[in-house]
Amino acid sequence: MAKAKSEAKAGVAALEASVSHLLHRAVQLADDLHADTFGADGLTQRQFALLAAVEAKEGAAQAELVQLTGIDRSTLAELTSRMITKGLLVRERSEVDGRANAVHLSEAGREALSEARARMSAADERLLRRVGGRGRRAAFLEMLTEMLSGERPGKAERKRDKAAKKKTRKAA
Repeated sequence: MAKAKSEAKAGVAALEASVSHLLHRAVQLADDLHADTFGADGLTQRQFALLAAVEAKEGAAQAELVQLTGIDRSTLAELTSRMITKGLLVRERSEVDGRANAVHLSEAGREALSEARARMSAADERLLRRVGGRGRRAAFLEMLTEMLSGERPGKAERKRDKAAKKKTRKAA
């Protein structure tokens, strides 16, 4: 019995020390706060991100929007199609590259983004209140930005990481 309790405490301690786990829980909290702020019919975080990216880079190709938003290519393509159907985005052949599609905000998309900004700000504020004072919030945002400023892992790095995980599992 004592051994089971000790192992359970060790498991909890491992979770509390796991950066990946803590970031995952933080994302869950952010999702919950966002959903609570926007309601069932409001824009999702990804929809907001896509509209904001298109506004920042009007006429961008979908591949460029993948880089700007961090949304994977297939999800972004599906999301873009759904937002075109809703009348929030417009897609047309790029004048620069005939193989690519350029994405633009429709008037309805501009309005939706404008209306969503205050809600997004409120959701972000609710999340940041959990961090502490203004100095800590600024430092937190700076750390997140720094963490995300690097390139996503390339194919070689993912392969190396997968081999290392496999080796660790075999050793255990």
